[in-house]
Amino acid sequence: MANILVTGGAGFIGSFIVDELVSRGHEVRIFDSLVEQVHHRKIPEYLNKDVEFISGDVQDKQALTKALEDIDFIFHQAAEVGVGQSMYEISRYVGANIVGTANLLDIIVNNEKIKKRFKKLIVASSMSPYGEGMYVCNKCGIVNPSFRSEEQMKNKNWEPNCPKCNEVLKPIPTNETKIQYANSIYAITKRAQEEMVLTIGKAYDIPVVALRYFNTFGPRQSLSNPYTGVAAIFMSSLKNNQRPLIFEDGNQMRDFVSVHDIVQANMLAMEKDEANYEVFNVGSGQAISIKQIAEIIAKLYNKDIKPSITHQFRKGDIRHCFADIEKIKTKLGYKPTVSFEDGMKELINWAADKEAKDLVGYMAKELKSKGIIN
Repeated sequence: MANILVTGGAGFIGSFIVDELVSRGHEVRIFDSLVEQVHHRKIPEYLNKDVEFISGDVQDKQALTKALEDIDFIFHQAAEVGVGQSMYEISRYVGANIVGTANLLDIIVNNEKIKKRFKKLIVASSMSPYGEGMYVCNKCGIVNPSFRSEEQMKNKNWEPNCPKCNEVLKPIPTNETKIQYANSIYAITKRAQEEMVLTIGKAYDIPVVALRYFNTFGPRQSLSNPYTGVAAIFMSSLKNNQRPLIFEDGNQMRDFVSVHDIVQANMLAMEKDEANYEVFNVGSGQAISIKQIAEIIAKLYNKDIKPSITHQFRKGDIRHCFADIEKIKTKLGYKPTVSFEDGMKELINWAADKEAKDLVGYMAKELKSKGIIN
């Protein structure tokens, strides 16, 4: 049995990690600021009652130091999440994600009592810093294209071209060796979190692990937050008999992974020494288009509502990125257990009696006013 701190433990992913840790007999402490956009400053009803809860912000070093007392393991889940919003809520995202992580590491390194007891830190990283995923060119082999130009997007030429020969590229699974091209403040902050944790961990011989989450979905996702979680956003639209809003042509490919498999990866990262000082993709290993997602959710709701494909684009959006999960399968024994359709059924059942405000129109209007949507 260990004493474990989960920052952001009241959140969607964090709360499931908490539940699993409690079920395994660990003593768990949550440190969470209960942000207005997600929690409305209230403790969620699903939060595990067998834990210690500390309300606090990772930017508050004094409060964070108190939360770290007598802790063996840390799951650092606390973060502001949302690509589009991060492009104008810059201080908020940098403060929570970079400054908060810096505070955490500063305390671990400089507080001898905390450092002496501490065993491992697992940080929630992201696929966002990859930018575009990996591609193959029929003539030039594997390439890492830069971002599509605004001129290309305005001409509705959605697929990336080979930077060497200009041929249209074919997407392939993205592995951990891919060069990262962060193209949003959110992506920059998640890359910084990961690099800070790995750098300090290696410098001080503190075991650390970075898990690059792909598009996570499941129960407890905020159904009224239009800035993150496309599956939940589409579900909220359909629940309100509105057409899901899709940018570009809807054929962009992603990897959607159940929160239960994210939890599995976190437990393996905590338990296995093979995870130490490593970075792992955590996904389903399956590619699915954004349009398919909307169609599957509509089918599960038994609603004949087609998505609204706008052929507009958001600055900074990528075309394709889906996970190569061979490394985490081989090194840690990870195996995805929940299909997209089964996971969506679970989410829909959980959301049946939950309020779901369709705020996509508000989100689109705000992003357009900030110059993010064209």
